[in-house]
Amino acid sequence: MRRSTVTALATALSAGLVLAGCGSSDDGKPVKKQAAPAVDGQDVNPHPVSDLKQGGTLKMGLSTWPANFNWNTPDGFNGDATEVDGALLPDLFDNDAKGAQHVNPNFLTSAKVVSTDPQVVEYELNPKAEWSDGKPLSWKDFAAQWKALNNTDKRYEAAVTDGYEQISKVEQGKDAHGVTITFAKPYAEWKSLFDALYPAAYIDTPDKFNKGWVQKFPVTANAFKIKQIDRTAQTITVVPDPDWWGPKPKLDSVVYRIIDFTASTEAYLNKEVDQATALLPEDYKRLAKAPGTDIRRGARWDEVHIALNGARGPLKDVRVRQAIGNAIDRKGINAAFSKDLSFELKPLDNHLFMPNQVGYQDNSGAYGRFDPERAGKLLDAAGWTSSGEGGPRTKGGRELTLDYTLSAGSASSALDQAELVQQQLATVGVKVAIKKVPANDFFPKFVNTGNFDLTSFRNVDAVFKSVVTPTFVQPQGKNLFQNYGSVGSPKIDALLKKALQTPDPTEANKLYNEADKELWRLGHSIELYQRPQIVAVRSGLANYGAEGLASRDYTKIGWLK
Repeated sequence: MRRSTVTALATALSAGLVLAGCGSSDDGKPVKKQAAPAVDGQDVNPHPVSDLKQGGTLKMGLSTWPANFNWNTPDGFNGDATEVDGALLPDLFDNDAKGAQHVNPNFLTSAKVVSTDPQVVEYELNPKAEWSDGKPLSWKDFAAQWKALNNTDKRYEAAVTDGYEQISKVEQGKDAHGVTITFAKPYAEWKSLFDALYPAAYIDTPDKFNKGWVQKFPVTANAFKIKQIDRTAQTITVVPDPDWWGPKPKLDSVVYRIIDFTASTEAYLNKEVDQATALLPEDYKRLAKAPGTDIRRGARWDEVHIALNGARGPLKDVRVRQAIGNAIDRKGINAAFSKDLSFELKPLDNHLFMPNQVGYQDNSGAYGRFDPERAGKLLDAAGWTSSGEGGPRTKGGRELTLDYTLSAGSASSALDQAELVQQQLATVGVKVAIKKVPANDFFPKFVNTGNFDLTSFRNVDAVFKSVVTPTFVQPQGKNLFQNYGSVGSPKIDALLKKALQTPDPTEANKLYNEADKELWRLGHSIELYQRPQIVAVRSGLANYGAEGLASRDYTKIGWLK
């Protein structure tokens, strides 16, 4: 049900560097650009469940095999894993179309702040809520998750610690179904914590937390349960849990199938899956013509960027990272992607806000501007000597060479982006070697471990700022959190922490934007654009598609009668 998580997926971009403006359709006429969806834009073919038939299967595509189903670990903090988690684990709050959070009555009867000094939050759990091993959800699950994620025991490989670090104690509430959480410091986004919730007995040691959910789901507590995890067939099948206490699902099963992005359109046309991304022009044209297909559009928190690794090689020098930012033509890359899109493409000049969000402002300044001359001067200052037109710069006998790591499962247009970057950086004397790696290894062995110089992926569904802030905090030892390029500073950490402790949204947004200015200055990553949400879905499928900022409710998804 819950999708307000960071998703890292290989970027898909359209081919060719062209001028911005209208693209062309099949008949050569310009594609008419629609305005981008509003902040609450969504298209899910809404229907009451009474319109749905009982039974049927939903076949969904995932781009990579989930390495870990504990989404609080770096390997599990991935959109493909959290998509499966959403049907199987407790989600305490759900988002509406505008991204506002509401108590999920299947798990909570109430949740509220009962004191502000200190901040105290009281939860009342639904008495019917229980884990698949028969144990009721309780304050002990909250306490175990807090201890695993509060950053006091470094043996826990935690993806996110913010918010949990601010908690001073977790106790039983007024009865067996109550939970009382006391914060040492205020935490504005407290609703983002413990969601999803994991069972104490399966995360209460570092070994259980880190490894107990690798390639398996030991316990569930939602409308569906695991039927089969088939690594050979690359499928995960879930079915309704007969012990589920909430609204009964209409579907008989959901099958998640691992499909390379390049094969998703073909898989949809062959009826192997019931949905496919229709964003790229070549895919859109084929999918829109498919019989019994809807093209559904929504506004999602979805950003595409190029990550820079400041922990190794030439990119350790901030001047080199800044030079990369000035040498890459962001507008040119965006123009290539948007050529044949039917949507306006929103440029992105902020790491923390989308253009259709309150708080968004352009903080890129000189650091996000295409300025090859400035890039050259920065590289000169960093000691990288020009070897003449077309050749790589050198320093101490070494050539200025960077790897651009790319998933082999990406669309051909992702390779086009890498080649554009390669061409652009060559003009300032930076040699780029494009490195293709197996799709299932791209995140666990390369991105998540910081094993790259340059790479590109997406962060999505970060309606809560606390979900995306681990992308920018300084790593601690081997724990990179989600700052895979290890670019950060004490100043950024302090600004983000203060913002998360500021209840006033206006004041918090000012702090986030101050942090964003520092992210641009340090060359953390190069923001490209907000990615439109355009998906092809079977026409008979209801309450599913382009949810935008809203949560997905598996109990309401089904096939029309």
